[in-house]
Amino acid sequence: MKINKTITILLLTPLGLWTPAVSAQQITTANTAINCGQVTFRQPIKAEFTLKNSGTQPLIIKDVRSSCGCTTVEYDKEPIASGQTFKVSAVYDAKQMGHFQKQLGIYSNASDEPFMLTIKGVVVEHIKNFKGEYPYTIGMLRADTSEVEFNNVNRGDMPLFKLHLMNDSDQVAEPQLMHLPTYLRGQVTPERIAPGHSGTVTLQLDSRKLRELGLTQTSIYLGMFPGDKVAPNKEIPVNIILLPDFGNLTEAQRANAPELRLSKGRIDLGEFNNKKHKSDDLVITNQGKSTLNIRSIQMLTGGLEVSLSKQNIEPGQSAKLKVTATASELRKARSRARILMITNDPSQAKVMIPIIYKL
Repeated sequence: MKINKTITILLLTPLGLWTPAVSAQQITTANTAINCGQVTFRQPIKAEFTLKNSGTQPLIIKDVRSSCGCTTVEYDKEPIASGQTFKVSAVYDAKQMGHFQKQLGIYSNASDEPFMLTIKGVVVEHIKNFKGEYPYTIGMLRADTSEVEFNNVNRGDMPLFKLHLMNDSDQVAEPQLMHLPTYLRGQVTPERIAPGHSGTVTLQLDSRKLRELGLTQTSIYLGMFPGDKVAPNKEIPVNIILLPDFGNLTEAQRANAPELRLSKGRIDLGEFNNKKHKSDDLVITNQGKSTLNIRSIQMLTGGLEVSLSKQNIEPGQSAKLKVTATASELRKARSRARILMITNDPSQAKVMIPIIYKL
């Protein structure tokens, strides 16, 4: 069960995305640098920037120049209308070992000076520094995790997530990311993983494209070769938690904010012992000075039902949260059983409650 309520929230725009003075043409972006991390030797890597014409007149890109001939660029040749976004991509041909930092200069009718972007990273012979294990199977490959999580994301953040792969089969794999939503970009390095060798999936989240606070769930798929088909054993669940922004609260507002307290830190269902359903509950108390609002409650796995006695909790008051689990559905769950609450408590905007049970 998810509690829905229409809430008006003022989202503050990230620094650098908008500026007070608007010229006829103006290039803006939330991210002027992309760190590509470790790049495999002789495997070209692509970095893509999203920019915007924040001016009042059409923007014309005259040229995009790189700081070296080992970087090729692509950009929109047509005029970009006021308020429209556009892409500039750069491919770095990693033919030299070691660290790199390359600049791109965008020459346009917005300014006599170029708008500068940076791509950086390090070229290595093999992806290193992962010394963990690969306990999960995705298609024909082994992986260090079976799901992707972007936690504690604020609007405007563009975090990275790395999933490490190992090919312990006897065939060369050419991993392909499939069904990526618009708010995720992904890359697999190297493009071909030989038997006994490792690789990395790097995912980048563009949080500006998320619509709602709280939990966004989707699934992507890792094909083993070009043209491979989607299948359950190639699924990678993705969980994203977008938090409300309390960064600009005054000291007075923080002093008068709500304050959430739980009677216990988890829901413990114990052992099912052939029972079909089991329940447990906890108490939510507001120890603050203004109304505590439980903006949403979301389950991070199937087989759970939640009831909340009241969504708005006045200072000094409490509400009861009851969780009921279905054993047959929990057996199908691929992720850890947890409940996510999004609240208006600045110190606890996200509350994660683990569900403990034994089937």
